[in-house]
Amino acid sequence: MASAKEDKSRLTNEAEGYRNDVVPKARGEAAKLVKEAEAYKEVRIDRADGDAQRFLKLLGEFQRAPEVTRKRVYLEAMEELLPNLDKFILEKDFGKSIVPYLPLERKPKAEATPEKP
Repeated sequence: MASAKEDKSRLTNEAEGYRNDVVPKARGEAAKLVKEAEAYKEVRIDRADGDAQRFLKLLGEFQRAPEVTRKRVYLEAMEELLPNLDKFILEKDFGKSIVPYLPLERKPKAEATPEKP
């Protein structure tokens, strides 16, 4: 009978020790997740506000000069989409009178070599 009471007391103490270890860790992890979610929310809100302000600014420019703004936005998009490519911008009528020559082959750039004294 004494052994059963000791076992019960030991198991109860082990369970309480486990609870005292796990519960604070779980609460800490939950608080961390809440803080991360709040930070993510703030970043998303700030980005959306910035995008809206940029759009409104672009809208004002577009209303003043639609064709220029349209062309500029297109060229900026191409620059962003194709950042590492050589780009050639030709006017619409450029190829009508002559055949346009574009240097399409890649030539390695000459490396600068220091001159000997």
